[in-house]
Amino acid sequence: MQVLSQSKKTVLIVCLLVVILIVTLFIFQNASQPPLPPAPSSYPGEVTQYQNQSLTSISAFIQELNQHPDVSIKGTQNLNQTTYRLTVNGLVNKTMEYAYQDVVDNFQSYQQVGKLPCVEGWSVTMLWQGVLVNDLLQDAGVSPNATTIIFTASDGYTTELPLSYIVQHNLILAYKLNNVTLTPQVGWPFMLIAQNQYGYKWIKWITGIEASNDTSYLGYWESRGYPNDASVS
Repeated sequence: MQVLSQSKKTVLIVCLLVVILIVTLFIFQNASQPPLPPAPSSYPGEVTQYQNQSLTSISAFIQELNQHPDVSIKGTQNLNQTTYRLTVNGLVNKTMEYAYQDVVDNFQSYQQVGKLPCVEGWSVTMLWQGVLVNDLLQDAGVSPNATTIIFTASDGYTTELPLSYIVQHNLILAYKLNNVTLTPQVGWPFMLIAQNQYGYKWIKWITGIEASNDTSYLGYWESRGYPNDASVS
């Protein structure tokens, strides 16, 4: 009986050593393999950092939009690039109508990192690329009497900002974010990058820019009780 007991102990020890050997080999094999590369972006060419600053991904931005559908009043706008026109009118020397490529190809392009803060508590920080609103106004010959710029979207949404603010802060109409052309869900063809303003000033799907002297003008949400001054404190 003592011999049998000793044999069992030997078998158990051997089994334990085999298990230890297998676990050791598994750990060594995984440790020696290079780490898996990050999953590719769903948006080829997207950048995730700019000048050592981390950017919100386009996917994360779209996720926020999906979770807050009230950021658009009639849902995503799908505009036709062939027939699309951006109108600049009002207190200008000449009403201008630009095709999408007219804006993209014929005006100086600028990049800005901008934080879009929503009044509902979420925010995104992204790299935006587009043209200066003031360049478009100057091309149309904006009047010295203009004080207010009214923006209109394809769904009827409107908002406004003082001309002085637009010029001072070099506000742009973006056609790219994180180095990727805007998709319809995030505002194609153009989105106003209203730096240091809450999100309801960041109008998407822009079709019109009107130079006005109506300083009391109220846009869509402003006429429903939101402050006309949407400055982020």
